[in-house]
Amino acid sequence: MQTLISDIRKAVPFDTPMEKLCDGPCTGCSKKLLDYLDMQLEEKEAELNAGLIPNLGELNRLKKSAMKIHATLIKNGLIKTD
Repeated sequence: MQTLISDIRKAVPFDTPMEKLCDGPCTGCSKKLLDYLDMQLEEKEAELNAGLIPNLGELNRLKKSAMKIHATLIKNGLIKTD
């Protein structure tokens, strides 16, 4: 779980300035999506720090959510693809 959280934090631009988040057409509210994902990651980190061990379903749900948000951020132009 810690590796997944770390990979998500590296791939998603949580530090994007507000003026870039709301610049141009949106497929979904990038700010709300980033806030939601950050909240999910913080919850999972707190659970890990408390000694809780996630099951495969929890890992899969977090991964799917992050992938959907990542795809939306690409559509909104916040993440560049090569």
